[in-house]
Amino acid sequence: MNFSEVFKQSNLLCKVSPDGKYLATCVQYRLVVRDVSTLQILQLYTCLDQISHMDWSSDSLFILCAMYKRGLVQVWSIEQPDWHCKIDEGSIGLVSSRWSPDGRHILNTTEFHLRVTVWSLCTKAVSYIKYPKACQKGVDFSRDGCYMALAERRDCKDYVSVFVCDDWHLLRHFETETQDLAGLEWSPNGCVLAVWDSCLEYKVLLYSLDGRLLSAYSAYDWSLGVKSVTWSPSSQFLAIGSYDEKVRILNHITWKKITQFEHVASINSTKAVVYKEVEKRTAVGADDLSLHNITIGSTLFNTQSKYEICPSPVQIPVVKPDPDRANPKIGVSTLAFSSDSRYLATKNDNMASVVWLWDMQKMSLVAVLEQTSAVRCFQWDPRRPRLALCTGNTKLYLWSPAGCVSVQVPTEGGLQVQSLSWHCSGDSLILLGKEQLCLCYMDQEDK
Repeated sequence: MNFSEVFKQSNLLCKVSPDGKYLATCVQYRLVVRDVSTLQILQLYTCLDQISHMDWSSDSLFILCAMYKRGLVQVWSIEQPDWHCKIDEGSIGLVSSRWSPDGRHILNTTEFHLRVTVWSLCTKAVSYIKYPKACQKGVDFSRDGCYMALAERRDCKDYVSVFVCDDWHLLRHFETETQDLAGLEWSPNGCVLAVWDSCLEYKVLLYSLDGRLLSAYSAYDWSLGVKSVTWSPSSQFLAIGSYDEKVRILNHITWKKITQFEHVASINSTKAVVYKEVEKRTAVGADDLSLHNITIGSTLFNTQSKYEICPSPVQIPVVKPDPDRANPKIGVSTLAFSSDSRYLATKNDNMASVVWLWDMQKMSLVAVLEQTSAVRCFQWDPRRPRLALCTGNTKLYLWSPAGCVSVQVPTEGGLQVQSLSWHCSGDSLILLGKEQLCLCYMDQEDK
């Protein structure tokens, strides 16, 4: 495993292009595009204000930079650096900007969610979509890029509109059986649209492309309900994370629950491996304490850590949430399937330092990773069953069915890893600190 030098970035804005060739980073109002393989700067663009959001077009030819405070979007071309585009939403404001799947249209959502404006880069045509709903996930495109589902709110009722992305004509418009729609997501095969209600009512609805209700699922009533929803890449499973600290798995044939995974405080299973991170501080000699050796951000006092396998039963640290506060830190907030749909990784918010790994073939717990700090982010390798996670310290953690490893990130000044993302090849990782980033390259034997 090798690490690159450290580069600057702002607001964790750093993305690899979909074709895997370029790395774009934002530094205040500048956009820097590097070659992924050499990390040499290829293009440097200057925006009109500090960048709030940045995204690649699907063909990796254009980059969108949104400046929400100014209501501005600037678009830059990789192949033609002199070409540029500026979209000004004016006094109506801007809260969200994103590419359409074809990479030639930009969808801007105005302040107060008054409308979605569709701008064409080719014809300069403008289309408006009224009544978009302000919710957790109100827009989603099908994986093949053909359809867009949009949550709407009008006359105190929830609706979903399905648009054809080629010319933005309305294909279907239907009312949903929700009290307060919180999100929607297409299945990876594009056949089914999952819609879920706010946390006040436990309801997950499954619609066909033509708006027919295929199934409705509710696990319980009169308590906080759905917190997270995700599809498996195979479209066979829909995982629902709930405030009752359980994950329920629905199957794609009957849309009934086939199993549920519980996040218990005491693990008695002999089949699950519990990895516990153990820290140890290196002994510091008198010679090491000279002023010459102690510098700002010195790695001298970094703690080393390793994983130990704990025999069952194992007690998991639980933090009791404050019942008087809004958005209590309890329940399953993060769900992620491995690329082959074999494993599911979950995080239960009142066990913030623990990641749970479930085997979807055996429908059972396979591993538990107990960290010394709260888990900030985890993501699966896009090519193989390997999970990377970070906890806001100077370490990178990796799990695979073969075992678990803790790696010190050897950067000058100590990069506190706040977030991470895989390169689409699975050969490298981008590690993001508060104002810096570096790349971690996997060796052949690491694979």
